Amino acid sequence: MSDKLIVDTPSHQYPIFFESACDMAEWVMPFIQGKQVLIVTNETVEPLYLQALQTGLAERFFVEVCVLPDGEVYKTQQYINQIYDVLMARHFNRDVTLIALGGGVIGDMTGFAAATFMRGVNFIQIPTTLLSQVDSSVGGKTGINHPQGKNMIGAFWQPRMVLADMHTLKTLPKRELSAGMAEVIKYALIMDVSFLSWLEDNMSALMRLDMQVMKEAVARCCQYKAKIVAEDERESGKRALLNFGHTFGHVIETHEGYGKWLHGEAVAVGMLQATQLSYKMGWLSQQDVLRVRNILQAANLPIEPPKITVAQAKTLMSHDKKVKSGQLRLILLKSLGSAVVTADFDEALLDEVLDSTQ
Repeated sequence: MSDKLIVDTPSHQYPIFFESACDMAEWVMPFIQGKQVLIVTNETVEPLYLQALQTGLAERFFVEVCVLPDGEVYKTQQYINQIYDVLMARHFNRDVTLIALGGGVIGDMTGFAAATFMRGVNFIQIPTTLLSQVDSSVGGKTGINHPQGKNMIGAFWQPRMVLADMHTLKTLPKRELSAGMAEVIKYALIMDVSFLSWLEDNMSALMRLDMQVMKEAVARCCQYKAKIVAEDERESGKRALLNFGHTFGHVIETHEGYGKWLHGEAVAVGMLQATQLSYKMGWLSQQDVLRVRNILQAANLPIEPPKITVAQAKTLMSHDKKVKSGQLRLILLKSLGSAVVTADFDEALLDEVLDSTQ
């Protein structure tokens, strides 16, 4: 598997580098514009990787740092204002480069700050979680949450480059590793049943962080996403497939309170619910459903939703970004490895899947 992948979008091309225990500063320097740099990270990642990156860049650039609390609950307007506050206080201008050093929350917030500060400045992604390496750091989706809906405020803003350092996964808590694996499994279910077979054969190696196997998994996921983003940068069509399980999963995250369930955990349950609805519609077999359940359990992911009434779930679903003209659209599986976006589903069958009291 190549150590580099090019993402080709209408706005610009950019590389994803797959490295291990690299000098982060050396890798990102060629992609910094101007002399001003703001590194955005969180309290968990700061003691692990910030000093080396900051020191390496300080030799050539004016570097400031913004350290945010760690967690989905802080992905709000209040906390993104802390990024703007540093940019304003230090008189940064359009030549600044923002560097996101952290997981999906930091990447989304930093990217949104970059998209909106002075109407758009350069930014770089250094994802340090599996979820952010395979999904959120690639493709230019940025944003923050609203109390009534996840990722409802945001922008499409592509990074200048992405540096996926496999070594950072060694400091990832096991729960976060499993949460990231949900997004890996997602790509197999929506795009490539042969990748699903590969995951079934290699899940134990992935969970014990075999770096060679992990690198292949991350690179394959990025290839899948890059292909879709190149065809549909702003999610007007095919890119919506990447939200498989997310409409159901966002219900859990919003209902339970951001941060109580990790994003990947909620998506795992959401993918199983979408799979169950696909089965009820006659598109999948019981064996297919069992296969999805088994791969999720092999990754130590939850498969049972919390107690949410059907009415509550459907109210939260009504805020989903895939709702068009008041009509909810879902990503379902026509077969394992082949997904569709559809509004043509039986409402009564959806209610059956959402009824967690059964």
